[in-house]
Formats: sequence, C-alpha cells, structure tokens
Amino acid sequence: MKRIDYIFIKDLLDRIFALISIIVFFPLLIIISLLVLIKMGNPIIFKQRRCGLKGKEFYIYKFRSLTNKKNIDGSLLPDVDRTTIFGKWLRSNSFDELPQLINILIGDMSFVGPRPFVAEYKKLYTSKQFKRHDVKPGFTGLAQVKGRNNLTWEQKFAFDLYYVKNLSLKLDFWILIRTVGVVLTKKGILYKGNITSDFKGK
Repeated sequence: MKRIDYIFIKDLLDRIFALISIIVFFPLLIIISLLVLIKMGNPIIFKQRRCGLKGKEFYIYKFRSLTNKKNIDGSLLPDVDRTTIFGKWLRSNSFDELPQLINILIGDMSFVGPRPFVAEYKKLYTSKQFKRHDVKPGFTGLAQVKGRNNLTWEQKFAFDLYYVKNLSLKLDFWILIRTVGVVLTKKGILYKGNITSDFKGK
C-alpha cells in the first residue's frame, strides 16, 4: 500500500474508532469526570496548546490530575506540590489521556504517532527534529512503548523520526499491541536519574 493511501485510510479509521471508543467508554468518562469534580473541583478538563501536523497548533484535552494550589503570591505551586494520590492514579493508568479521543475524532491527532509536545518547543527544534510533525501526533507512539519517560530527548526524537520514515499498518498495529502491555505494567511512567520533562533544544 502506498504511503499516501495508508495515511488517508489511517485518518478515516482513526475517526471511526474514536467515535466508537467514546460511545463504549462514555460511562467511564462520566465516572472519571465526577471523581475529578469531587476531588479537585473545576475545571474537569485540562487543555494545553500542543504542536501537531506540519507544526499547526491545537489544544490537547486531558482529565485534570493536578490541584490548583498556589503560593502566597498567587502563582501555582510546582507540579510535585499539586500532585494527589488520585492524580497519580489517573496518570499511572493513563485515564487522564482519555479525553484525547475527542482530539482524534476532530482530526487533530491519531491513535498512533509521535506524542504532541507543548507548542513552546516548536521554536527549539532543529529542521531534522521538526520532521516528527510530518504525520499527525498520536495517543500513543513508538517512543512510548520503547521507554516512555525514561528515554532521553535524543532517544525520543530518534524513535519519532523512525516512525515517520517507516509509517505502516504493521508498525501501527505493533505499537498498539505493545501499548496495552505498557499501560498494564505502568512501565516508564516515572522519570529516572536526571531526565526531566523540559526540552531545552537540540
């Protein structure tokens, strides 16, 4: 199958299965929404600008997993000080990611692709790194099943670029199967050593 044909079919299947998933998981989405409301209050949904296909920015949706605790100056406390047991549970089971089914349904994302990084990183990419945006960002991706947060930024980009170059039904299916195992075992959720969540460029 030609690459351009697969991209068209992939986009169509993404939207169909996103709609089916929203219907199937609707009761779970309602339950989690109520739990977030009870335990952390409004807003239930966290949204953030991310970089998508060809660098186009969009808002990604997640269930909120951090509190709104602020210091005496009115600024939000660091993430570690706003984390709760419930929030950790949401993230460890990837339940916080479920609202991204909406992103897939409306065409901002795919089920499989490089994870969308925050929009502010766009100006830090090299021309080679920017090629990760030659395909839609994904709910899961090659970097996520190869180490997730335990990877260095260099490794993440290497896996993303490999995926873009070798896009295929076989690779997508392999990533989806591996994702189930990663979610169940919770591998790579926590950071190791000096690896941080902030990209500084190159």
